[in-house]
Amino acid sequence: MSKEFWDESFSDNKFVYGKTANDFIQSMSQLMPTESAVACFAEGEGRNAVYLAECGHHVTAYDQSTVGLDKTSQLAHENGVSVETVQKDLTKENVVKNKYDAAIMVFGHVPREQQHFLMDNMLQSLKTGGYLMLEVYSEDQLEYQTGGPKDKTMLYRPTDLLNWLDGHKWTHFYYGEAERHEGTRHSGLCHVVQVVLKKT
Repeated sequence: MSKEFWDESFSDNKFVYGKTANDFIQSMSQLMPTESAVACFAEGEGRNAVYLAECGHHVTAYDQSTVGLDKTSQLAHENGVSVETVQKDLTKENVVKNKYDAAIMVFGHVPREQQHFLMDNMLQSLKTGGYLMLEVYSEDQLEYQTGGPKDKTMLYRPTDLLNWLDGHKWTHFYYGEAERHEGTRHSGLCHVVQVVLKKT
């Protein structure tokens, strides 16, 4: 989806996915070393980035939407923390390599032909030993109708993620149901894929 699509999507004064960090990221962020350098991919309006900054990490939020990043800065200011924001198309432009202790992504949905590049972009941004953490909707989410794209090719297949991320140390992998209530666009029981791994 284009920058224009996401700028329009985030143009509502309200935070469409809420201001509270994703439950999975909250539960897994304890794995990050103190004062980690963290990259938040496809971060949207900044809820996860701000939470991680509040935890004492040094956070950079990447998104293609300048409107979303402006709201990230607004939310960071509201909470008295600092988050660096970078406008970038993560399906075409590489993030700096070997820089971060952790890379996270929550419901960052892109066309299937661009998903591998995005995963590799996250991995390449990490230092050796850095954590990759993500939660995305699986193809089965179409049956739930509680959020996410309506196009099956914008959703994720667990086998693809296992193949693309092979060769690293797996800490957590989950494919199944979860309850998510995040703003007005994620509401109720859903079907997700979760990944936590350590780059080797």
